[in-house]
Amino acid sequence: MKKINKKDLDPKIFELYDGYAHNKFSRREFVEKLSFYAIGGLTVPVLLDYLMPRYKSKQQTSPDDPNLETAYIEYDSPKGAGKMKALLAKPAAAKGKLPGIIVVHENRGLNPHIEDVCRRAALENFIAIAPDALTPLGGYPGTDDEGRTLQRQRDRDKMLADFIAAYDYLSDHPDCTGKIGVVGFCFGGWISNMMAVRVPGLDAAVPFYGGQPDASEVPKINAPLLLHFGGLDERVNAGWPDYEAALKANRKKYTAHFYEDKSHGFHNDTTPRYDVLAAKLAWKRTIEFFQKHLR
Repeated sequence: MKKINKKDLDPKIFELYDGYAHNKFSRREFVEKLSFYAIGGLTVPVLLDYLMPRYKSKQQTSPDDPNLETAYIEYDSPKGAGKMKALLAKPAAAKGKLPGIIVVHENRGLNPHIEDVCRRAALENFIAIAPDALTPLGGYPGTDDEGRTLQRQRDRDKMLADFIAAYDYLSDHPDCTGKIGVVGFCFGGWISNMMAVRVPGLDAAVPFYGGQPDASEVPKINAPLLLHFGGLDERVNAGWPDYEAALKANRKKYTAHFYEDKSHGFHNDTTPRYDVLAAKLAWKRTIEFFQKHLR
C-alpha cells in the first residue's frame, strides 16, 4: 500500500471527506469525486484506506485500563425511546464524589473513538458518561457509514432530550457531586451548545466545531462556554459571528479558540484530519476549563 504524506494531498480531498461524513453525498458519489484525485500512483482504494477512521490502532486508552472502572449502563429516555445505553467511566481509585462530564458523539453514534474520549475524561479524575443516541435503533452498528444512516432516522430534538436525560442521570448518581459539564464534537458540538441553552443547571459546555443555537435562545445560557473551531471549517464557522454577537449582547461568559489551518474534526485522532498539536492543546484547554468550573 502506497504511503501517503498528508502535506502532499490537495486540501479539497479533505473537503470531500467532510461533505461525505456530513451526508452531502453518498459513498458512491464520494468515490466518484475522489477518483479525480487518483493520480501519480494514488488509486481510489489507497485514498479511501487513508481517509477512513482507524479505530483499533488509534485509541489512546484501553477499554481494560486498570486505572478505570467502566461499564455500559442504561438510563431512561424522556421521549418514549425506552432505555438509553451509555458508557460510564470513572477512576478506579476515586475517593468520594467526582464532578461529571457528558461526552457527546458525532453524527454516527457511540463509536470506539468517542468511547476512548470518555475514558480520557475519566482519567482526569471525573465521572464521565458517553451516551449512544442510536440506542432506540439498536445502537452503534459497527461502521460509521451505517451509523450515519441510522442517525439520520432520529429526530434531532429527541436526541437532544436523550442527552439532557444523561445530565439528569449524572445529577442523581451517588458518585457525582452534581457539578456537570458537557463536551461534544460536530453534532455533539451542537448538542453541547443546545444543552447550555436548555439545561439551566449545566456548569460548563465545550463544543468542538459545533453548530450554533439561534440568537433568540442565547439569553437562556447560564453555563460558561469554551468553543473550539478549525480555521478551515467554513461550514461551521459561518454561524460564529452571529452567535458571538448574541453572546456579547447578552453578556455571556465564553472563550473561543480558532486553530489556524486546521480542518473540521482536527481533534479526532482516527482520521487524517487530525492535527496532533492542535488536538492536544484543545484537550488541555478543555480539561483546565472543566477543572476550573466543575471543582
